[in-house]
Amino acid sequence: MLKLPTKRAGSIALAATAGAAALSFALAGASATAAAPESVSGSPEGAFTRIADFYGSYIDAVYDGDGATADRLRSFYLSETLQQELERWEETNHANGVLRAQNVPLQWKVTSTGSGTGKTNATVTLTWGGNETTQVRVQADLRTKKITSITD
Repeated sequence: MLKLPTKRAGSIALAATAGAAALSFALAGASATAAAPESVSGSPEGAFTRIADFYGSYIDAVYDGDGATADRLRSFYLSETLQQELERWEETNHANGVLRAQNVPLQWKVTSTGSGTGKTNATVTLTWGGNETTQVRVQADLRTKKITSITD
């Protein structure tokens, strides 16, 4: 039996898979163009990535009703000063200070708005039912990577 090199065998398998997929699309009358798969990346060294990591994890915890995890995330990702500010904000506004709302968003998106003077800045867009969106501005310290500010 002929033994193909691993790289060549992988290429043949990939070509066969692609051919089968194209044939499936043709038989089904579908377009041969497929959407690219989603991907998420980051780095533990980047303060901007930490903002995105926090919002993704925090929203998941609040959505799931896991208050203990949400509290641990706040403790890990937010500066002590910000944690105290949020407690005061929440007492005054009777809402979640991180989300600036009483409900949990259905989607979130974090967009970098630049860095300077030792801080990185981002806008977090929260999407609610009916495709309504709100935004919060978030700032993190480049050295500690802790989130230091969340404002409307």
